[in-house]
Amino acid sequence: MVRVTIYLLSVALTASAETTAERWWEHVKFLADDRLEGRNTGSEGHRLAAEYAADQFAKIGLQPAGKNGWFQPVPFDTRQIDESGSSLAIIADGQETKLTLGKEAFIGLRSNPAPTVRAPMVFAGYGLQVPELDYDDLRGVDLKGKIAVIIAGAPKGWPGPLAAHVQSADVRWAALRKAGAIGVATIPKVQTTPWMRTSAARVQMQMAARMPGMEEENGQRIQITINPEHAGLFFDGTGHTWQELLKLSESQSPMPHFPLNKELSAVAKVNRGTLESQNVVGLLPGKRKEYVVVSAHIDHTGKMKSFTGDGIFNGAMDNASGVGAAIEVARQLKSAAPLERGVLFLLVTGEEKGLQGSRYFAKLPTVPRKQIVADCNMDMFMPLHELKALTILGIDESTLGDLARQMAAEFNLPLIPDPIPEQRRFTRSDQYSFIREGIPALAFKFGYTPGSPEEQIQNEWLKTRYHAVSDDLSQPVNKEAAARFTEYLTALVKRIANEKSRPAWKKESFFRRFAR
Repeated sequence: MVRVTIYLLSVALTASAETTAERWWEHVKFLADDRLEGRNTGSEGHRLAAEYAADQFAKIGLQPAGKNGWFQPVPFDTRQIDESGSSLAIIADGQETKLTLGKEAFIGLRSNPAPTVRAPMVFAGYGLQVPELDYDDLRGVDLKGKIAVIIAGAPKGWPGPLAAHVQSADVRWAALRKAGAIGVATIPKVQTTPWMRTSAARVQMQMAARMPGMEEENGQRIQITINPEHAGLFFDGTGHTWQELLKLSESQSPMPHFPLNKELSAVAKVNRGTLESQNVVGLLPGKRKEYVVVSAHIDHTGKMKSFTGDGIFNGAMDNASGVGAAIEVARQLKSAAPLERGVLFLLVTGEEKGLQGSRYFAKLPTVPRKQIVADCNMDMFMPLHELKALTILGIDESTLGDLARQMAAEFNLPLIPDPIPEQRRFTRSDQYSFIREGIPALAFKFGYTPGSPEEQIQNEWLKTRYHAVSDDLSQPVNKEAAARFTEYLTALVKRIANEKSRPAWKKESFFRRFAR
């Protein structure tokens, strides 16, 4: 009798996993379909995606928890470069060297550029001030009225959370602005995305959520990104070379700081406007008026005419996969016993525009912010192969990590440290918006060991499909692994929701400073 019961239970679990796998894939198929044209923030495709998710939440039996039913409207100010009226040039000894936009460099629009800028340039290392490590790239450097030329990143060997935080654009700019800089020119050191794709995105519309506290890059009159292959143009005649500086950064040697004896001349013609997009918010009520957030971004980068084929960036793994998993976690939790805490299922807009939708929600939540106890975020959890291990970003920062470890052990899933900490992924997706409001958070990835076939698969995906038109429905995906991950996350969220005590930051965590 026992064997029969175990057999029937095994069959039921297998059937459930298959159902979850197929349902998850159906969500991905809808969200990454060409008809949605890449779900760009504020687009018709994004609206269709949001309505689809809301309809799924309604069918599951969640309650609408937005401002307008299922939706939290997010107002945006928009900026789009008109390169026909824009230019960049380097001026040295009265001679002007014009730069080809998109080839040697391009003008960024995360900040609001001035129509014209002409200012001297100074190399300022990484452009970082970190009192905790007694590190200051700006000490003794005259940046008043100048443009800081910096290397993206931070010195090797720094604690990962601290390094990730200080590299945030607004944190770095706050230090540069205080030192007197009027602009920043960044040279990428680590390029996850090939320059061609990074550069192509420059012509897309950029957006900033309209709300107090979001003007974090005020005073930045110009921001440009320099192609590392052409960085030598900026260092010619200084006695330093780009290759020399790159080697110093790789060897953890001290960086020199010096004037470039050149000026940057920039003309930025920008078309400005407004639009509205939406976060989707569904609630599974609990016995207490406290909430665990399960989040994923529903937007992607849209459609670009400059690319061959249909030019549609479908965003199947980035991040239709996370939205599909959130819907299935909601389904599984709804069918379980009532939870002590409620669960908010939050699908945010504008992640690709700089975490805009999650910042908006974290600052203006649709429930009292003090009642939000945790966030579990999914962004590109990457079910490209079997789920043999997990990498959980933030696992050492709060007591959420202890619960995640216990649940991983129950699922027989080894935990592997972040294999690419230099990518600072813990502060590059929507969990960071909650962290900055003092709310403990985790983010989840499929884990892999160095030198494994899984590592090769993941690295190849980043090179060829990340923010590319090939992140579509034709790529190989392991649906069963996605289902198993969804079951793990369901169990973890249930555990967090039923814990007696609220999650708390560890005493040694860098992010404890944000606790309120």
